[in-house]
Amino acid sequence: MKKLQLITQFHTLMAIGLLVLAPILSHAQLENSRLDLDVSNTNHLKAELQSNGAWDLETTGQDPWIYTKPLTQNIGNDDKVLSFEYFCPKGLDHLQVYFGPSISEENSNLVRRIGLSEGWVSYAIDLSQEMKEWGKTGDWLRLDFGNRPDVNIQIRNLMLRPMTSREKEIAATREAKKQKEAEMEARLKSYLETNYTSQITNVEVNESKILVEGRTVASRQVYLCEVAPYQDVTEDTTFETAIFLKSKEFKQEFERFVLRNGFNYDRLLSKWVLAKRTETGFQLLSHAHYPDEIEAKYDYVKEVLKGRKGIGGFSVNRGHLEDLDELNATSATVNIWFSKFMYTQPAPDRIEHVYNGKSYYFGEKQVAMFDSTFRVTARKGIITAAILLVDKAEGCPDPEIGRLLQHPDMDPSGIYSMPNMTNPASVDCYAAALDFLASRYSRADKKYGRCNHWIMHNEVDAGWVWTNMGEKTALIFMDAYLKSMRMCYAIARKYNPHSEVFITLTHYWAWTLHPRFYPSKDLMEILIQYSNAEGDFQWAMAHHPYPQSLREPKTWLDGQVDFTFNSPLITFANLEVLNAWIQLPEVRYKGKTKRTLWLSENGTNSKTYSEQDLKEQAAGFAYTWKKMKVLDAIDGFQWHNWMDNRNEGGLRIGLRRFPDDEEDPAGAKPVWYVFKAADTENENAVFDQYKELIGIKDWDEVQYKGKIISGKK
Repeated sequence: MKKLQLITQFHTLMAIGLLVLAPILSHAQLENSRLDLDVSNTNHLKAELQSNGAWDLETTGQDPWIYTKPLTQNIGNDDKVLSFEYFCPKGLDHLQVYFGPSISEENSNLVRRIGLSEGWVSYAIDLSQEMKEWGKTGDWLRLDFGNRPDVNIQIRNLMLRPMTSREKEIAATREAKKQKEAEMEARLKSYLETNYTSQITNVEVNESKILVEGRTVASRQVYLCEVAPYQDVTEDTTFETAIFLKSKEFKQEFERFVLRNGFNYDRLLSKWVLAKRTETGFQLLSHAHYPDEIEAKYDYVKEVLKGRKGIGGFSVNRGHLEDLDELNATSATVNIWFSKFMYTQPAPDRIEHVYNGKSYYFGEKQVAMFDSTFRVTARKGIITAAILLVDKAEGCPDPEIGRLLQHPDMDPSGIYSMPNMTNPASVDCYAAALDFLASRYSRADKKYGRCNHWIMHNEVDAGWVWTNMGEKTALIFMDAYLKSMRMCYAIARKYNPHSEVFITLTHYWAWTLHPRFYPSKDLMEILIQYSNAEGDFQWAMAHHPYPQSLREPKTWLDGQVDFTFNSPLITFANLEVLNAWIQLPEVRYKGKTKRTLWLSENGTNSKTYSEQDLKEQAAGFAYTWKKMKVLDAIDGFQWHNWMDNRNEGGLRIGLRRFPDDEEDPAGAKPVWYVFKAADTENENAVFDQYKELIGIKDWDEVQYKGKIISGKK
């Protein structure tokens, strides 16, 4: 959430990072390319320039537009890309660009749907077709922001610039990539839907060996094959290992470690499949199967939550550590941007970590900060989950780490990247990072503290923003994401036998406003399908059930929710749906064990610091907590953001005020006291003052007592 020049202070970011890296332009190029808005030429639109350089725009009618100030010089020959960064929780139904002074529909560019964004996201429009005669001194643009009132959008770094090399590369390969991925989609769908008669039944991993068991009904030429993370089981015609099976039922033992591709590879990361040899390679006879049992280095008692209340984005550097005790926090999430402090070369201020014979290095100062954070939570018995985030390559201080970890298809619009698992070197690098963190924060002696669980990236249903790997179908996206989940799970479990990996989702359950987002429910169904096909594992769920509008704390007014399993959204208003869904037999781990469910990033907003707005924020939480009281499948509730943050698009979603607030810096808001009272003997005494605002006489009225039905998709 800091600007680029503050990137080295990443650990002070107050929430899941809203960092956007603009195209690399010189200062002179930036000044010549920048466009300013003309607040004297608007319609149905309020426009205000914020102190941070962002424009705060609010639509007031059905025809909102604003002019840019006239160009002071001719644009460059290549300056045909209009780009900006925006923050807009509602999204726009369209953005239309008119080229003045000749305003007409024929002289415009219409972009359908500018998707919602709850973080600062870059957006670029190629205007080269419309700008043949436009771009002289005195020309200007008119920007039309949809046709709905009451939409708030913040914009910064509005400019005309050349197309970047990355944008040119994406444009040049788009059609070929679409064709290739259409074929991959068909293969994956067929693979998951096929009912194979042969199967791998069990995979066990111990300190030095791997045991694979299974059976086949095929009569001849059956091979047990190893599939590494960088391979596609449905596409590859050769495998790293192919062992001819002499019997239909088998138990095959392998050395766990093998020298491969220049690396001492750990087969813990592989999955195993049965196939028959053909003239062109292999044909699958079973689904692939990941390890079922992993022998852990440490054997200690599972740590469990002592309550539901927790803090999101916790760090000792943020101050107010007394909140952990005063609020009775029993859980916390910690953001880890590991690619910001990972290196391929040694230096005096770096910690060496040897992963399977190869050395990687981690910044000593940054690691010390995480050590301090995890020591505090461990000492207090607080269960923690790390949120693992992979920066864009240009955000990594070591260019080689950036090259290895950024997904090759990442679009510049994304804030963070899907980890790159497409080649052996990248897999080794990513696995080394996971191994460093898991080994350090899973020790039995808690020398550096303890991290219990791992949240895999951020809001993957909004992957275009938070876990970008380019334009992908839900199935192809999840195929890659599952590899990341499985890799972390395997590495974490080799140290902590109780560690879980969490999938992280927004509140857009069966519907989404963004053309490049996925409905959460679709992703969950794919995850379950893969778990059934390739062996179940103890994944968990980190859901973000914010109110329908992040700005509106009166969540009981949410209109895009219902009490079916196909509700468009799951917010605080219909938490009963999530509570029921996570307990469905087909969702449970191996059909029996309820999976861990955290509401890992959520809270209510105060639009301002007025008495009424602060009261509404507190009432929103009181309503939510009382609803959640009877929902026993929800294990944890981590409040985000702990303190208000200037770079969250005008939101004041914290328990405390802005740290630089002139009146009361980081002062506790009324919601802080409501959060403190929750689950104590003072709960009703504090909560009851909000009944009238909510419109109830008894707290039982907030609870839905009907049956959750499947509904229509």
